[in-house]
Amino acid sequence: MEKNKKVQIERAAGQFEESGLFVDARPYGNGHINETYILTYEESGKKINTILQKINKKVFPKPEEVMENIANVTAHLKKKIAVNGGDPARETLNIIPTKDGKNYYLDDNGEYWREYVFVTNATSYDVVKDKNDFYQSAVSFGNFQCLLADFPAETLHETIPQFHDTRKRFADFRKAVEEDIAGRAAEVQEEIQFVLDRENVANYFSEILDKKELPLRVTHNDTKLNNIMIDNETGKGICVIDLDTVMPGLAVFDFGDSIRFGASTAAEDEKDLSKVSCSMELFECYVKGFLEGCNGRLTSKEVALMPMGAKVMTFECGMRFLTDYLQGDVYFKIHRKEHNLDRCRTQFALVADMERKWDQMTAVIRKYANEIG
Repeated sequence: MEKNKKVQIERAAGQFEESGLFVDARPYGNGHINETYILTYEESGKKINTILQKINKKVFPKPEEVMENIANVTAHLKKKIAVNGGDPARETLNIIPTKDGKNYYLDDNGEYWREYVFVTNATSYDVVKDKNDFYQSAVSFGNFQCLLADFPAETLHETIPQFHDTRKRFADFRKAVEEDIAGRAAEVQEEIQFVLDRENVANYFSEILDKKELPLRVTHNDTKLNNIMIDNETGKGICVIDLDTVMPGLAVFDFGDSIRFGASTAAEDEKDLSKVSCSMELFECYVKGFLEGCNGRLTSKEVALMPMGAKVMTFECGMRFLTDYLQGDVYFKIHRKEHNLDRCRTQFALVADMERKWDQMTAVIRKYANEIG
């Protein structure tokens, strides 16, 4: 680590309420948004770790609102966890306050820093190595919905406005096609037509929200496996992390994004589309765990629309990749010329596979809705 960066980190670390002696800081994790470091302190002969992060202001232009959301949600979670006989120190994120009592530190360069208690004896995994990990993530995200079912979601800030407004994403896509600023539209007519043929999919949940037919809930909006800490000894999911995108939304969005990412049989940028499908084994595994975790807190309509949540979230993601490709790859990081196009095609292949397996998906939902309630 370069000297100036180390000085900057030590200075930020010194602003938080830590009774131990600062020993070391090193980069931590595989996140692509915020800068994350694991800090080591020594207190009474014991070493203690914490997590220090510099918030990415380009992605989150209002860090104060991000931290207000996290503070309010985790305070609610800690109360619920304690009432249920759990361990609030391990089962949710715990913000370490600054010495002047704030939940973030603003440095002289205008950068925002925060510090969390390190969740000990637990690991997050980037890929599904077995069904139990995927199941545990489902239980954990379902339990997240359960514990926050009575939290007033409308009081949360939208940290990324219109994040899952698929109707707006569709309008942005059509504009990108019409403008064709990168001169690529002619070569992707099949993909463009795939989107245009599914305008009803893009509008589906926007129309439901307009009619207020589903409850507004606290949603995580990044329900990947690596945002669950899994206990090293029990193998059970214990803590949902990375709460920056916690916002008001629909429970089916969180469910759907998990399926899009975790139940696919191929990498997000796989070129061989014959490898891309929605694993019914993993889909069923996740449905079971998610409904168990939700513990009856979802309405019957929310449960029934879970397959549509998976389809819409996958369609939205593919549409965003295609839009970025048409605009010249200005949003998503790419590692090769047609990277966004490859990503788009895998998502559309997954959507098409879901359409072929629709009866199977809905049958799985009915099965566990009846068994679990």
